Amino acid sequence: MKIIGLLLSLILTHSCFAQFKLTKLDKNSVPKNIHYSGKILQAVRWTDNTGDNIVLLTATDKTQSKNAPDDSYIDGALYAYHYLVLGDSIKQTWRVTDYVKECPVDMFLCFVDKTFAVTDLNKDGNAEIWIMYKVSCQGDVSPVPMKIIMYEDNKKFAVRGTTRVEPSPNKFMGGEFTFDETFKGAPWEFRQYAEKLWQQHKVETWKQ
Repeated sequence: MKIIGLLLSLILTHSCFAQFKLTKLDKNSVPKNIHYSGKILQAVRWTDNTGDNIVLLTATDKTQSKNAPDDSYIDGALYAYHYLVLGDSIKQTWRVTDYVKECPVDMFLCFVDKTFAVTDLNKDGNAEIWIMYKVSCQGDVSPVPMKIIMYEDNKKFAVRGTTRVEPSPNKFMGGEFTFDETFKGAPWEFRQYAEKLWQQHKVETWKQ
C-alpha cells in the first residue's frame, strides 16, 4: 500500500507541474465558424480544466486614415481572441483590442516577439494566457507605451508602462511599469512572471 501511495503521489506531483500541450494552427486549420479581424499572426489550441481552448493573435495592415488632412495619416489595430470549443459550437469568451488612429508619424503597434505564452503557474489546471504589445504614435525617441495583458478564467490582469530608451549617452528614460489592482491581489507567481517578462523586453529596439 505504501508503494502504491508513493506512486500515486509521484504521478500527481508530475501532473501538477506539467504544462499544457499547445497545437499551432494556421488560417486553414482555424475552425470556419470563428470570426476575427485582421491577419492571423499566431494561433494555438490546447485543453485544460475549462475545456478545448483556442487563442488567436491578429493585426490589421496599416491603412490610410479616413477624413485625415492628407494621405500621410495611417490607422492600425491589433487583437487577441479567446474561444472555447463546445462540440460543434464555439464561444468567444474575451477579446483584447488596441489601436492607433490618424498617426502622421511613426506607429508602434505590435506584439512583442517571443512573449506570447500559455502557462499554469499556480498549478490549478487552468491556463494563464499572456500577451505583450506596444501601442503608440510618436515621432521622437521618447519611451514607447507597452502593456502586458494576462487572462485566467476570463479574469483580466494588466501591466502598463513604457520601454526604456537612451536618448543620449548614459542618459536613460522610461522602463517603469505598474500592476493594476487585479494583479496586486494575484498569486505571487503571476507578478513574478510578469516582472521577469517586463525586464527581459523593456529596452526599446525601435521595431515597429
